[in-house]
Amino acid sequence: MPFATAPDGARIYYERHGDGPAILFVHGSGGHHAAWWQQVAALRDRFTVVTVDLRGFGKSDSSMPEFDGQDFPGDLIAVLDAEDLRDVLLVGQSIGAVAALKAALKRPDRVRGVALGHSLGGLSHPELTRLVDADRAEAVRLPVLDRLLSKRFQAEEPAKTFLFQQMGTFNVAKMADLRNLSVDGPAIDDIVASGVAVTFLAGETDAVLSVATVRRAHELVKGSHLVVVPGAPHSMYWESPDLYNAAVAAIRESL
Repeated sequence: MPFATAPDGARIYYERHGDGPAILFVHGSGGHHAAWWQQVAALRDRFTVVTVDLRGFGKSDSSMPEFDGQDFPGDLIAVLDAEDLRDVLLVGQSIGAVAALKAALKRPDRVRGVALGHSLGGLSHPELTRLVDADRAEAVRLPVLDRLLSKRFQAEEPAKTFLFQQMGTFNVAKMADLRNLSVDGPAIDDIVASGVAVTFLAGETDAVLSVATVRRAHELVKGSHLVVVPGAPHSMYWESPDLYNAAVAAIRESL
């Protein structure tokens, strides 16, 4: 079982599958490396697929008394360095997209592009902050599961819905434990100047972050790309894996 060592000595678990252009998946607050089971199986024959546990999640070091989101980019960079990965596409899901974007901006020598899944990656911009806050105000009115998966999927796929809920039970860190996730977010000018290709990957029916908000971010980040997956919710990697995998593969192949 491979581990990378983060700058502060934390041991970061990761897995590497397949061969070809590299894609590194970064999970959200309820996930870990195994959340990407439908992506690994579908993409490893064409790509090098790397999955990782951020500190506090899965098999990574969870011994720290609190979990600071400012440490997450270093966790990803440690994996990139350990495997000497270059020309990588980082794919972040929700809070994982924040870590992915910061890691990309710190190490553009290793990262070719970033796909921000259901997230603006912590972008620092007053208009976008207002839009995100408005979306969240609507989302919190829903039960947590309804924010993440569609009611149709929950009714038709009870086993996969149960497994989705169980994923988080393997983590020490919970969303409420994570500090400073959005602190010191990158400015749009920093992203454009980096040369890192940015794609906003949105689900049409995402109850956490609206397509309208993501589209506005895309308009503001000149040179970025926008992919909207029809009928997909916030956790489309889980609920709509075929559409999600096709979108990720197309993003990787466009770099």
